[in-house]
Amino acid sequence: MSGGLGRRYADFVVSHSRLVVVLVLLLTAVVAAGAAIGESEDGEIGQFDVDSEETEALEEIERTYGTDDRVVAQLVVRDEGGDVLTRDSLLEGLYLQQEVREDDDLNATLDEQGFVGFENIVATGAVFEDRAAAANGPPDTSQPTLEEGIDALESRSDAEVEELLADVLDPDSDQGGEDAYEFLPTSYEPGETEAESRITFIFQVDDSGPNEVPQAAYDAQVQIGNLVDERFEDAFLFGQGITDAASSSAVGDSFAIITPVALVLVLGVLAVTYRDVVDVLIGLFGIAVVMAWLAGIQGWLEIPSSQLLIAVPFLLIGLSIDYALHVVMRYREARAGELEETQSPGDREATVDASGKTDGGVIGTRAGMTLGLSGVVLALGAATVSTGVGFLSNVVSPLPAIQDFAILSAGGILATFVAFAVLVPALKVEVDDVLENRFGRNRAKQPFGTGTSVVNRVLSRFVTLARRTPLAVVLVAFLLATGGAYGATTIDTEFNQADFLPEDAPEWAKFLPGPLAPDTYTISDDAAYLGANFAERGEGSQTQILIRGDVTDPDALVAMDDAISGVGDDSTIIVRPGGAAAIEGPPSVIRELAAENETVAAALEERDTTGDDLPNEDVDGFYDVLFDVDSDRASEVIYRTDDGSYETSRLLVSVQGDAAAQTVADDTRDLAAAIQSNGPVTAVAAGGPVTTAVVQDALLETLVQAFAITLVVILTFLTVLYWVRHRALSLGAVTLAPVVAALAWLLGAMALLGLPFNSETAVITSLAIGLGVDYSIHVGERFIAEKEERESLEEALAATITGTGGALLGSAATTAAGFGVLALALSPPLQRFGLVTGMSIIFAFVACLTVLPCLLVLRERLLARAN
Repeated sequence: MSGGLGRRYADFVVSHSRLVVVLVLLLTAVVAAGAAIGESEDGEIGQFDVDSEETEALEEIERTYGTDDRVVAQLVVRDEGGDVLTRDSLLEGLYLQQEVREDDDLNATLDEQGFVGFENIVATGAVFEDRAAAANGPPDTSQPTLEEGIDALESRSDAEVEELLADVLDPDSDQGGEDAYEFLPTSYEPGETEAESRITFIFQVDDSGPNEVPQAAYDAQVQIGNLVDERFEDAFLFGQGITDAASSSAVGDSFAIITPVALVLVLGVLAVTYRDVVDVLIGLFGIAVVMAWLAGIQGWLEIPSSQLLIAVPFLLIGLSIDYALHVVMRYREARAGELEETQSPGDREATVDASGKTDGGVIGTRAGMTLGLSGVVLALGAATVSTGVGFLSNVVSPLPAIQDFAILSAGGILATFVAFAVLVPALKVEVDDVLENRFGRNRAKQPFGTGTSVVNRVLSRFVTLARRTPLAVVLVAFLLATGGAYGATTIDTEFNQADFLPEDAPEWAKFLPGPLAPDTYTISDDAAYLGANFAERGEGSQTQILIRGDVTDPDALVAMDDAISGVGDDSTIIVRPGGAAAIEGPPSVIRELAAENETVAAALEERDTTGDDLPNEDVDGFYDVLFDVDSDRASEVIYRTDDGSYETSRLLVSVQGDAAAQTVADDTRDLAAAIQSNGPVTAVAAGGPVTTAVVQDALLETLVQAFAITLVVILTFLTVLYWVRHRALSLGAVTLAPVVAALAWLLGAMALLGLPFNSETAVITSLAIGLGVDYSIHVGERFIAEKEERESLEEALAATITGTGGALLGSAATTAAGFGVLALALSPPLQRFGLVTGMSIIFAFVACLTVLPCLLVLRERLLARAN
C-alpha cells in the first residue's frame, strides 16, 4: 500500500524506536528552552505602513499641531425617566471628585483639569453668585476650588439650585450656556432644567513613555470605577483601563466556564474514538510536545504575542489530534490484518491477549507499526508541507504580526509532524511492547469506523452516495459553494471596536457554583449608551480634517461653516443639543472667542460684512488678533508658521465611539469632500478611526491576497506531488476542490449568521484551509493506495471512507467539540473564534467525505472511458 520510501522510513523509526524517542525528547528540550531564554513580549497588530493620503495627513497634523497625550475616562450618571440635575446628585458628583483628590495615588494620575463635568459648572456658578453678592468692589473672577464649590451648593436649597440651573442652562448665560450642553445627552432640550443623564470627563496623565501603555492611569480608572459604583445607584465609568480590565476578566471567566466543558467533550470523544486510555494519554503527550515546540519557537525567534496568534495553538491542536488518529488507526488496521495484502506472512507475530491466550493471527506491534506508518507517513508529510507552505505564504504581508503568524504556524506544523510522525509511533511501539510482553495486555484494538459498528454503517452511506450519485453530489456542492461565494459579497467587512467588548453572561451561567460563576458585564451596553447619547472624548471618539491651501480666503471659512451646518442626525458625527454638530474648528473658535473677548469681538465686527459672525475681509489680520488674544485656542485649529503665515487649518470632529471605523471614516470623508467642493482649499479626513479604517481595509486586502497565494501554492505543490508519485496532473486540483468548496460554504454561513469578515475572522478562516487540506490529502492518498490493491473501484472507495473516514470523523468531532464550545464565551472574539472554527472543521470534514470521493469516482470513470 505504501511506497518504498515510506516503508524504509517506517522501518527505521520502528527498529530504532528507543533512540528516536530519546533524540526527539532531547530536541524538544532544546527547542522548548526558548520559552525561558527568549524574550517574547506582548505586541500589537503592528505598524502597517499604508501609503494613503489619510495617514500622510495625520502625520502632518501630529507634526504641526502636536498630539494630546492625556488619557480620558468618562463618567456617566443616569436615572432613566428621572433627573440627575438635582442638588443631591450634583453634590454626589462633587463628593466623588473630592474622594479621588484626597487619595494621593489616584490624584497623582489626574492632570491639571482633572474632573470636568456639569456639576463643576453649576458649582462654579454658585460660587460666582456668592462672590457677587458679598463683594463691595470688583467681583473675584478667579477659578473656585472644589471645596468652595461644594460649600456653595451645600448652602443652597433645592429650589435655589433649581433657579441656578435655569441661569446656567440659559443659552445666553455667561457662566454655562451652550458650553454646558456638552455634558448633557443629545436628547436634551435647551433651556430645560432636567436631564436623565450627564457626563463628566476625567483627564489623566501617566509617566509612561510615548509608546508605553499608561498602566498607572488605567489602574486608577478601575479604582475610580469602584468608587462610582459605591456612590451612585446607576452610573458607570468608561475608559480604556475599564475596558481592558473587563475584557481580561471576561476571558478568564469564559475559560473558567468553557475549559471543563471542552475538556469533558474532547476527552469524551477521544475515549469513544480510541476506546483506550493509553492511546489517549499518548496523544495528549504528543500535543504537549507540540505546544512546547510552539512556545520555544516563539521564544527563540522573539515573536511578540498578539491577537492574531490566538489561532495558532488551536490549529496545531486540531492537526495534532488528526495526525494522531491517522497514525493510531492505521496501526490498528495493520494489526487487525486489514492491510495484510501488502505484507508477507513473515510479518505476523504471535501476541498475548488479556486472558493470556496467544493469537497467531494478529500482527505484532512492530510489524503493525511499520506497515501502518508506512502507509500514512507520506500523506502526513504531504499535508505538513502543503499546509506549512500555505501558511508560510503569509510572510509576503507588510504587517509584522501577519508575518509572525505565518512563521509561527509553519514552525508549529513542522513540530506536529515531528511529534506524531516520529515520536508518537516510536513511543507507542515501546509502550505496547511493554504492556503486551510484560503485563500480558492485548494492544491490538479495533480501528474506529470499521467492523459492524454504527459509525461504520454511517460511513458506508457515504460510500453508497459516491458510488451511485457522484455527479448529483458534485452539482449540489457546486451550487452551495456558489451561494456561499455570493453570500461572501454581502458579509460585513467593517471593523467595530465595540464588537470586542465582553457581553454579560446568559442566565444559566449565573447559577453556576462559586468559582465558576461569572461577573456581571455591562461594558458593551455602557459603550452603546455612551455613543448614542454623548459626544465622547478619548481614543476612537474623534476624527480630524486637515485643510490645506489658501486657508485665509473668506470662502474657506464659509465652506467649513456650511459643511458643518449640513451634518445630519443620521451621521456618526455627534450632534449636540440644539442641533449643532460637535465639531471644533476655525468657525467655532472665532465665535467662542468673540463672545468671550471684547478685542476679538471688535476685530470681527470690523471684518464681518455679511452678518454670519465670520470675517470675510482681512482674514490674515483677524487670525493675528486671535493668536494675540488666545494663542492656545487658536493654534488648536489654525497652524501658523514661524514667519507668521497661515498654512493649514483643521477640524476636530466628535464621532460615535461605538460606530464602525469604516462608517465613521466615510462620514468624515463626506464632510471633507463638502468643504473641498465649495472652497478654495483641499480637505483630507484623518484621525484615529479613519486611520483604523484605512489599516483594516488594507490588512483585509493582504489577508485575502494571502488566501489566494496559499491556494495557488498548495495547488502547485499537490499537482507536482501527484505527478511525481502517480503521473496524474489532475489529482492536485481534485484534492483541493473540496477545500475551496468548504471555504465557500464557510463564508456563506458567516453571511447568514451575520459574522463579520474582518482582519480577525479572516485569520481564523485560514483554519478552514489548513485543516481542509490535511483532511483532503489523507482521503486522496488512501484512495490511490487502495485502488492499486483492490480489485474494483467500489472496494477501494469503501476501504478509503471506512478506514480513513473513521480517523477523520474522530478528529473532526474532537476538534469541533473542543473549539466550538468557545461559542459559549463571554468575550465576543472568543465567541466568533468558536463559531468560525467549529464550522470550518465540520465543513472540511463533510466536503472531504462527500465531494472528494465523488470527484475521485468521476475522474476514474472519465479516465476509463478515455482508455
